[in-house]
Amino acid sequence: MRLINRRPGVVLATALTILPFALVFIAYAIGSEIRLAANPSDKLLPSPATIAETAGRLFTEPDRRSERILLWHDTAASLIRLTLGVGIAAALATILGLLIGLLPHVRATLAGFVAVVSMIPPLAVLPILFIVFGLGELSKVVLIVIGILPFLIRDLSARVMEIPREMIVKAETLGASSLVIALRVALPQLLPRLLQAVRLSLGPAWLFLIAAEAIAAEQGLGYRIFLVRRFLAMDVILTYVIWITALAFVMDLALRTLSRRLFPWREAGL
Repeated sequence: MRLINRRPGVVLATALTILPFALVFIAYAIGSEIRLAANPSDKLLPSPATIAETAGRLFTEPDRRSERILLWHDTAASLIRLTLGVGIAAALATILGLLIGLLPHVRATLAGFVAVVSMIPPLAVLPILFIVFGLGELSKVVLIVIGILPFLIRDLSARVMEIPREMIVKAETLGASSLVIALRVALPQLLPRLLQAVRLSLGPAWLFLIAAEAIAAEQGLGYRIFLVRRFLAMDVILTYVIWITALAFVMDLALRTLSRRLFPWREAGL
């Protein structure tokens, strides 16, 4: 049997999934052991035990000055910003994707503009956002929206344009208006693609959030990472990085589970 036709069983698939993570962990542990053996006070690669101890302290012990567990407050602040940014971008992209995909006049007006805007590096306009919107929450949310909105619009409008013309003609034959076609024909087929597009945009959204918090914030995961870097607190930084990765994974898993439950026909082959 050719390799392309072989599929791993459940046990082997689980082992293969774990294998890359185990290799990375082993490589880090070996590198940390070598550096600590040469210099016990080395801070660049803290041992896994040190990271675990630091994580336990960050998750459970309150800060002495504020008497708050900073990690949880940083997490709440970042998730609020991320949720607002991604939610606003998804809503706008759905509306504009439908308009561009269905209405030729809107497509002729906005498709080229969105394509050009999508080429602008979002981080390049971050100073402009801080000048226009200030250093508060609004500029951070706007950066996330600007960062992922063009991608979402282009992806969703392309999906609308892929809808077979026969379906639209049949709806028109039954007397459906443009609004009804958008809501009853196009939108149901767009929603599975929306969830998939949001999943793909979570990585860039986290990037823009961390960048904004690192430059101007008083709390947040990105703010804390860049605050402690001056002390070379790699155990704290790595704990936050692992935590951010876990949050992103859970969010992606939640969106995938939601997509499978709402649109099982769409996710069957994924």
